[in-house]
Amino acid sequence: MKLSKIYTNKPELFAPVEFVEGLNVVLAEIRLPENKAKDTHNLGKTTLGRLLDFGFLSGRDAKFFLFKHSELFKDFVFFLEIELNDASFITVRRGVKDATKIAFKKHEAGKQDLSLLQAAEWDHYDVPFDRARDLLDGLLDWRALKPWSYRKGLGYLLRAQEDYREVFQLRKFASKHADWKPFLAHLLGFNAQLISQHYLKEEELAKKQEIAQTIKNELGGSVEDVSKIEGILLLKKNDADKKQKLLDAFDFRSQDKDHTKLLVEGIDEKISVLNAERYSLSQNRKKILLSLEDDQILFNPDEAQQLFSEVGVLFQNQIKKDFEQLIAFNKAITEERRGYLQEERVEIEAELKRLNAELNTLGKKRSEMLSFLSGTDVFTKYKQVADEMVLLRADITSLERQRGFVHRLQELRAEIRTLTEERSHLQTQIEEDVERQNSTQDSLFSVIRVYFNEIVEEVIDRKALLSVSPNQQGHLEFKAEILDESGNATSADQGHTYRKLLCIAFDMAVLRAYIDEKFPRFVYHDGVFESLDDRKKENLLTVIHRYAELGLQPVITLIDSDLPIRIGEDPVFSDDEIVLSLNDEGEQGRLFKMRTW
Repeated sequence: MKLSKIYTNKPELFAPVEFVEGLNVVLAEIRLPENKAKDTHNLGKTTLGRLLDFGFLSGRDAKFFLFKHSELFKDFVFFLEIELNDASFITVRRGVKDATKIAFKKHEAGKQDLSLLQAAEWDHYDVPFDRARDLLDGLLDWRALKPWSYRKGLGYLLRAQEDYREVFQLRKFASKHADWKPFLAHLLGFNAQLISQHYLKEEELAKKQEIAQTIKNELGGSVEDVSKIEGILLLKKNDADKKQKLLDAFDFRSQDKDHTKLLVEGIDEKISVLNAERYSLSQNRKKILLSLEDDQILFNPDEAQQLFSEVGVLFQNQIKKDFEQLIAFNKAITEERRGYLQEERVEIEAELKRLNAELNTLGKKRSEMLSFLSGTDVFTKYKQVADEMVLLRADITSLERQRGFVHRLQELRAEIRTLTEERSHLQTQIEEDVERQNSTQDSLFSVIRVYFNEIVEEVIDRKALLSVSPNQQGHLEFKAEILDESGNATSADQGHTYRKLLCIAFDMAVLRAYIDEKFPRFVYHDGVFESLDDRKKENLLTVIHRYAELGLQPVITLIDSDLPIRIGEDPVFSDDEIVLSLNDEGEQGRLFKMRTW
């Protein structure tokens, strides 16, 4: 399948572009001196690739120039003529105003102008967009891409400048890896079904884990042991059954009996123990208070000195000094002891406060039970038991809800274990397939990587390596690297110039590997020679010519300043190869012969 022609219903504003067999060149000449230093010139060489994508039914993007400047282009209708594998042709009609209504016409001769064709003369007219894509997919018949649509591979066939940033992950593949890695693996000859299943299994596993985490959050801090929940639920239900029978029979004798037993054996016994404990603590506090009072020293050395003086005792000053030292010593001991006693008193008083509060609570419960037993109003007892039933049923409902959550959590855990095992099994199969494709010399991947290296080596005299390997999660990692003399990867591929060369080499290697399959034969590379030196440009041009001779249709764009400089008058391209010439001398030199937008 090759490109044949693109034209519009307004040839005075957009001249038809007819593609040829072999190499097709879109050459833009910068003739005005003030434009030679500019990076962009808005002549249309990049725009042509976007229009081809539009003709291949790209989705509607508000940023796309036809829609962004709809006032300028609303009356344009584009026609893309494609040569099919059986040498017949299909023309796709798509207008800007009604971009989702597509028409198709199949014909035997190429280079037609169907712009004046009436609606009834088209094979299919005003076909809805999604249906039109399906229809074009069948007409193109790119079987080697199946089960993917023809649109999936177009990104590698229509490379604009922004598509040279990555060899494998194109601008249109900005979404998650599961959307493009299986397709790329298929393109390179790996078992894409395993990779797709692996991503699906991971997605399913992630959803189950998310649900399980939500259930755990719902349970909060409650127990997750279903056996314990079942046990508590059984006891609650038995209690509820008893109370319900009591209510149904309107007989409270057993209820009175239960309360009496609880009162006698429970609350009274606990009150007795707490009272004994309170009594003991009160006695200890009393002793501490007495000890604190007894610790006071009543002896006064000054009074003793006066007494000794009156009776004529000798050495009274020395006696006073000894007593003062003794008192100071006793004070030091007493202060330390008082500190301990104070701390113990504080602890005892705090404990007494707690005991008093608990005794008050128990006393209130005891009073309520005695009131229940001594009450003569049977309806009051009925209401109390009914209130207890409401609380019991609320507990039962909550427990049943928890039980449901826990059962679901257990089921999810079993499903997660199964999914984890299935994912691991798929990962093993992926690793085996990758090893097999890498080690088999005549595998499709081996053929592509040989062609890829041949192209790069012929252009820059350095070997290049395509490699595919699974990471720890089982996802494939695709690499395109330039090697040094020792066969080690270098950082040369990280520069824009060499990365662009790797992109071009990859696209052409894939086309050559599929040359005998039902697969597209064209590839569009924008700005193909930019940043390369003259020798490498000549080398790349030699490769492109050779691939064109094999039956492929390379379409390249460049500005005249990127042409390799040649000694003599031999032109770089023949007149037949230049399918579109552009220049900066006015509107007539642009792709769209109108003011810039």
